[in-house]
Amino acid sequence: MIKKTLLLIALSLCPIQCALANVTYTNAVYEQQKIADLSALPKSLNFTVIGDWGHNGHFDQKEVAHQLEIAMYQTDGDFIISTGDNFYPNGIASINDPLWQSAYEDIYHGPHTFEPWYVVLGNHDYLGNAQAQLDYSNKSQRWNLPARYYSKTFTLKDGEQVLMVFLDTNPLNPEYKTREKYKATQAQDGQAQLTWLNNQLATSKARWKIVIGHHPLYSSGKRYGLNEKLRNLLEPILEQNGVQAYIAGHEHDLQHNQTKNSKLAHFISGAGGKIRNVKQRKFTRFAEATPGFLSFSINDKVLKVTAINYKGEVRYSTQKRFDQ
Repeated sequence: MIKKTLLLIALSLCPIQCALANVTYTNAVYEQQKIADLSALPKSLNFTVIGDWGHNGHFDQKEVAHQLEIAMYQTDGDFIISTGDNFYPNGIASINDPLWQSAYEDIYHGPHTFEPWYVVLGNHDYLGNAQAQLDYSNKSQRWNLPARYYSKTFTLKDGEQVLMVFLDTNPLNPEYKTREKYKATQAQDGQAQLTWLNNQLATSKARWKIVIGHHPLYSSGKRYGLNEKLRNLLEPILEQNGVQAYIAGHEHDLQHNQTKNSKLAHFISGAGGKIRNVKQRKFTRFAEATPGFLSFSINDKVLKVTAINYKGEVRYSTQKRFDQ
């Protein structure tokens, strides 16, 4: 009787965490926990974006992972993008580091989060063995980080294409050139990456062009006003090549920023674990300090983005037409 009472007390203290630790996903679970107002476009490519998540299950990481699984099921998601800072506080040591299991494999364990993950590196990833995250691509079938920067083209059901370019913004960030802490980020030739980026975008015939990096170019969060130097490097290339969306992490929140007279939308998904406060700025369309992620749906005419929190609530949704 005493043991049963203690168990009931423990469950009452952590009802969500304890339930998620042993959840088995069934059709009933998906149907009962559907996310209201979340839907995919017809004939669409569907994916979710999560960032700054590797906290060993703390800071609501498990709750976000659960809702990520539900959203992937509900939208018939094709893949997941990670915007970096995959392991806190200091990256991982090797492909056999226990953090792979405790911060990734054991957390994102649902069948729909076993779709491919396309990954970029964050600044915290460089505090450990960044190369080991590339090497893990050879060990894990779902983890895709084939190079420090790379691209992939997806084909929509009507034959139109979506180009996604995955950057390593760490060596491009001027702030890191003089910081001993991030010395490892400067081993690369940043100009070579910028040249490569311009060539990828300029030569692509894809209808949609999307670029992903860890560091945002505009932020309504902690780093408001601190992005100008990186922005001056990347924004002209993105604008000149007709990129429709730039997706980042680094800020621990969810954001949609849009500057005046620009067709380039800026999205931030860095709320996979610990969060930080945001404020409304002149370019802010949406900004909220809530654990969560973004869900994307793209067809030949529309790009739809939905912000979902750790409770499975839709906090924001927007649509961008191809011709806007």
